[in-house]
Amino acid sequence: MKFKSLLELVGDEPLFDTSLLLAGDVKRAKIQRQLARWQSSGHIQQIRRGLYSLAPPYRRCTPHPFLVANRLVKASYVSCQSALAWYGLIPEYTPVTVSVTTLRPGGWTPPFGEYRFRHIKPDLWFGYQSVPVAAEQQAFVAHPEKALLDLLYLTPEADDPLFLQELRLQNLERLNLEALDSFAERMGSPKVQRCAQQIKQLADEEEKGFDIL
Repeated sequence: MKFKSLLELVGDEPLFDTSLLLAGDVKRAKIQRQLARWQSSGHIQQIRRGLYSLAPPYRRCTPHPFLVANRLVKASYVSCQSALAWYGLIPEYTPVTVSVTTLRPGGWTPPFGEYRFRHIKPDLWFGYQSVPVAAEQQAFVAHPEKALLDLLYLTPEADDPLFLQELRLQNLERLNLEALDSFAERMGSPKVQRCAQQIKQLADEEEKGFDIL
């Protein structure tokens, strides 16, 4: 395959898999050698084994970090601080994209950022949705309520009120408190349920503060 043919095939895609090039009567070893040559010449970038992106100036769109995270570990969704910052629920910029997965935890530092994957039990695999994160790019991201509860579940002693203060939660009117209660109950963790009650109290205090203003 010539590079021009690759551009015609994947030019509009932010990321592409090796499997896309293996359709038809082609030999895997030959494709792998060609990919290695394109990578060495700076035409493509490897994200992980079998996952690539075109390199500038050939790339027509830059992969969003949330999309990269989803493709690095397919059984994952973006959650915790990364999702909370994206929803505007915490003020901090989060340079590491944090996801949860039912697979083994781990970290990656490919092009387009740093990525961390935290393990959750299969019973906790819910509360996420596919959302637009960039032009013609969709990614699986936790609902804001689940992102917050995932973080609290995975953080030791998160039910200490000081931890919630340190998070500096904001814009709590964006939370669906009924969904927060439902998710907390489904997670079956007394600690998470205590945290949910504290968050509801904070949301109530925030609303009263706005009323006074």
